[in-house]
Amino acid sequence: MGWSGIRELVLRPRVAELLWNTARLVLGTVACCAVLGLAAAWLVERSSVPARRVWHVLLVAPLAVPAFVNSYAWISLLPGLDTYAGALLIVTLSYFPFVYLPLAAAFRGLDPALEETARGLGLSSWAVFLRVQLPQLRVALLGGSLLVALHLLAEFGALQMLRYPTFTTAIYDQYRATFNGPGATMLAGVLVLLCLALLLAELRLRGRRGYAGTGRGAARPVRPVRLGPLTGPALLALAALVGLALVVPLGSLGYWMAAGASSALDWARLATTTGTTLALAAAAAAFTTAMAVPTGWLAVRARGRISTLLERSTYLGSAVPGIVVALALVTISIRATPWLYQTVPVLLAAYAILFLPRAIVTVRSAVAQAPPLYDDVAASLGSSAPDRLRRVTLPLLAPGIGAGAALVFLAVVTELTATLLLAPTGTTTLATAFWSASSALEYGAAAPYAVIMVLLSAPATVLLSHDARRGLTT
Repeated sequence: MGWSGIRELVLRPRVAELLWNTARLVLGTVACCAVLGLAAAWLVERSSVPARRVWHVLLVAPLAVPAFVNSYAWISLLPGLDTYAGALLIVTLSYFPFVYLPLAAAFRGLDPALEETARGLGLSSWAVFLRVQLPQLRVALLGGSLLVALHLLAEFGALQMLRYPTFTTAIYDQYRATFNGPGATMLAGVLVLLCLALLLAELRLRGRRGYAGTGRGAARPVRPVRLGPLTGPALLALAALVGLALVVPLGSLGYWMAAGASSALDWARLATTTGTTLALAAAAAAFTTAMAVPTGWLAVRARGRISTLLERSTYLGSAVPGIVVALALVTISIRATPWLYQTVPVLLAAYAILFLPRAIVTVRSAVAQAPPLYDDVAASLGSSAPDRLRRVTLPLLAPGIGAGAALVFLAVVTELTATLLLAPTGTTTLATAFWSASSALEYGAAAPYAVIMVLLSAPATVLLSHDARRGLTT
């Protein structure tokens, strides 16, 4: 195209409009999620609010409802939400747990002795929060905010359903209009630059200061802050947040399931679609985890520049929106291997690029906890390398491999954008079947697919909240 063609496509009013819509939605959502996540984490971890274990599970539970299902639930009940305020409300309710979770974990790791010392020096509770707790929570707050921003840049289904134009929705519209035309490619390039800018901004804001203690010993138990007369308002605020984020979408699904019962439900199609989704998710989990095992092994047992670069490069692909990954694979498959276009291997490659870090994190943790001594002893007893892999290494790594495979499996079940662009002709998953029905305003027909996705996503909520529940007191 040349630089003149690039300037013509990028420096135009439409791109400026998309940039404004995307930027203000990202900034607004990050701010709202930061406030909600920080307040909820403080109430659950540091206050005397009743039933803290229950509230923790309920605050994590919205992650079981995909954002595009949440959008469908709201817009089917209140069609007037197709505005900036409506989009801000729905994506905030979908993504605030990404900030709440790391902040809750960070609160549990704070040493209360520092706060007691600050109070002994005459600081008020508000001053202790600002000068002692908040600086130690900065890394968790920035990390959760980065997750929210990256997910929002990649979000397609929820915003398309709300008719709120962003770069991701515009790329999909361009792709459908011109089929891999230069307009979609240029918009994708701008979106990638936005992702890189977010990563660099988070790294810069995080800074280099550390807050880790040395010789912590036995940490003092935390004394919850007594809320007194504020207990009622705190409970009301938590109930309102959980009601908007969880009860409304689940209630909407229940309503449309009942309303759609009058029309004949195609159980055979539902079963076939569920089977296809489970098969693709299982294949993607196996393929992606198989790629994660050598990467995680090298990152721990053969540390160096090359292994570190190999591991970190996988995170870049995960930070890029799914529609950009799909567009890149469409371009490669059409130009280099046209016989692979719209086949299962290309779709599995997209899933691996998007979700490989989820498997690497758990596999690397398992490798770090597996002593190499056992492998050395087996080698000294004459065991061959393949035999040691089968009898020693893989059994030690089995929990990490299983957890990584489960995370990838659940992510694939609810993946929409890449599947829409890359799925073989005639292949329908739960997400694409739901999208087809909801786009045609057949809310009753879409509800069963959404319910199954929520049920399949529920175990991820249990995994995320399990460790935290063990650390909470009633």
